[in-house]
Amino acid sequence: MKTKIFYISTLLATTLTFGSCNNSKANTLVNNETIIETTTIKRTTENKIQVAILLDTSNSMDGLIEQAKSRLWNIVNTLTTLKYQGKAPEIEIGLYEYGNDGLSSEANYIRQVAPLTTDLDLISEKLFSLRTNGGSEYCGAVIQDVVTKLTWKDGNKNMKLVYIAGNEPFNQGSINYKEVIKEALKKEIYVNTIFCGNKQEGISTLWQDGAITGNGKYFNIDSNQRVQYINTPYDDQITQYNQKINETYVSYGRRGADKKRNQAMQDANAESVSKANYVERSVSKSKTVYKNDSWDLVDKINEDEKALETIKKEELPAELKDKNKTEIKAYIAQKSAEREKIQKEISTLAKKRQEYIDNEMKKQKTQDDLGNAIATSIIELGKNKGYSVEK
Repeated sequence: MKTKIFYISTLLATTLTFGSCNNSKANTLVNNETIIETTTIKRTTENKIQVAILLDTSNSMDGLIEQAKSRLWNIVNTLTTLKYQGKAPEIEIGLYEYGNDGLSSEANYIRQVAPLTTDLDLISEKLFSLRTNGGSEYCGAVIQDVVTKLTWKDGNKNMKLVYIAGNEPFNQGSINYKEVIKEALKKEIYVNTIFCGNKQEGISTLWQDGAITGNGKYFNIDSNQRVQYINTPYDDQITQYNQKINETYVSYGRRGADKKRNQAMQDANAESVSKANYVERSVSKSKTVYKNDSWDLVDKINEDEKALETIKKEELPAELKDKNKTEIKAYIAQKSAEREKIQKEISTLAKKRQEYIDNEMKKQKTQDDLGNAIATSIIELGKNKGYSVEK
């Protein structure tokens, strides 16, 4: 689909047709001077990749939580390489904690931190809020909760994955892990296990058996080891583009301003972990997976060109309250074109960055950590489900 967006001064003489900057090939006339040619893969809601991450937050798992913070955006970017029949699936991530004595014993020390959602900033926010405490770790119970209480999409086009990480025997608690994992498999939900410790200990404490039962993968990691990063010549430029892309977000609605502030906060959280993690988040923000139509007018109008008809004036940000609908459309069109251009620049740099990282990784031993374990299995399981990998 081709879409042309024209904005002349601050007014439009004709009705604008909006196409998603992430879903189309567009020729955009910017400031009446430059034509920007972009090509992106269409996103589809016909199929989904749904990933639930279950983290042990007992006292010994501080390192695991740090690895999860360090690898969230790397996992997201790995998911975006999967395509189904040439289309980018919708991606949802959910988050659970278990084994924390601060949680209810009646609920088996389990908490749904976030449901399966496309709101990646929410996942980041909740992940950075996790704290360790105590623990009685009931793997069977938390898997049962995830399988029965999350909203999983039916259909063989969808890929549904559970990743559970911890370090206590897998069969603790009154709920039989084999039975609940077999129920998960009936729904085509594949359970993968990540033991935080020695590989043989993970086998003897039944973590491998959990993965075998769920047609998933078994991994062991050293959760106390710091994640190794590879800095690249492209990182500084990508971070500069990230700052620019934030300026293209236009908040609306009751929580729009708060959500926009949270976007900046999750940038800061990513940067607090490492520069490389901040770059990974910046790359995610250039992809179709990062969408914020619940609070950003650019994404909202790209999804629904008639959205302005239902948005009340008081829901608009201060800079748009005194503008008429034609002026607002012109403003949003400009921001959309700016974002599309920045996304293209980040995408080009991201490919060069990944090539650099791949070459450097060939020279050194690959470290087993939470992110690498999840990323490796996502690719393999995706291929088994008929997905192709397009970096």
